[in-house]
Amino acid sequence: MALELADIVLRVGAATYLYPMSLRLEPGALTVVLGATQSGKTSLLRIMAGLDAPTSGRVLMDGADVTRVPVRRRDVAMVYQQFINYPSMTVFGNIASPLMLRSASNIDSRVAELARKLHIDAYLDRLPAELSGGQQQRVALARALAKSAPLTLLDEPLVNLDYKLREELREELAQLFAASDSTVVYATTEPTEALLLGGFTAVLDAGELLQYGRTADVYHHPKSIRVARAFSDPPMNLVEARAGAGGIVFRDGLRLPLRVPAGAESGLTVGVRASALRVSPRPGDITIEGDVQLAEISGSDTFVHAATAIAPLVAQLTGVHRFDLGARVNLHFQPTESYLFGSNGELLLAPDRAARLH
Repeated sequence: MALELADIVLRVGAATYLYPMSLRLEPGALTVVLGATQSGKTSLLRIMAGLDAPTSGRVLMDGADVTRVPVRRRDVAMVYQQFINYPSMTVFGNIASPLMLRSASNIDSRVAELARKLHIDAYLDRLPAELSGGQQQRVALARALAKSAPLTLLDEPLVNLDYKLREELREELAQLFAASDSTVVYATTEPTEALLLGGFTAVLDAGELLQYGRTADVYHHPKSIRVARAFSDPPMNLVEARAGAGGIVFRDGLRLPLRVPAGAESGLTVGVRASALRVSPRPGDITIEGDVQLAEISGSDTFVHAATAIAPLVAQLTGVHRFDLGARVNLHFQPTESYLFGSNGELLLAPDRAARLH
């Protein structure tokens, strides 16, 4: 299905939930809608589904205007943050219900396949009330996938599941979406989830659509500081700078030997992802000295928060590292791993385009 939003706006009373935006989703592909809480993700999905109508603008499906067509007359599958199942039906019946409605063949095998992939095959004879919240959410996911609707909308479907299960299901869902012909829209607050799912990403912030494109392209080439902030976890390190002799100059006099685009002189911001910072130097590195303010281990990574002369910085280090609070630490990175944003917040240089001065 080709889904297009043409200049849609959503206002409720005096509040604007969605500012004018146009978006044409890649048909048959996965689009991740990425944004913080209250960025407008749920409002956008509800308009796509037909649960709400925009204040102005149009919603087009395969070229037909469906702006005022209610959800019951659209072939859409939707999964919410809070699971919704038929309480009087078994797990099998819940998953099979959309297959039965269209008199599909091989219902038993299709239900068994989805249940197995979502790790609920042991519960097919149970009622939803007999399951945990996470298990019930997986039933809702399986039923939506079984519907095989041309448009599938998922509003933070894994948010209520435990960390380990979210990790497992992300991989399973990415494979299921890839094998589907459905146009899938998946809303999340987590940049890591967007990267793992791949496909395309639309970045929302405070009701504005900031950027849309292939997920890898948006991540590596955020068009603005706002996009970079939304698509970084932990947040991208942002440091004020200016153009000077020998490249880019930080406020403490430290220099990045990078070619500055013509016309960009003051009001610059250098961005360095936390994953680009290291404690082991390499030839050509820039070194920044700091004091450890916090060191926390999360999964297989260690996050080090350091106070430095140019700005507070966060480094994401692979593996488990031990630091004493207040200890001196040297953080290193390659100049060509930097992003450069202009005084208007727009991207000037990305790592693959940054050129070192010789």
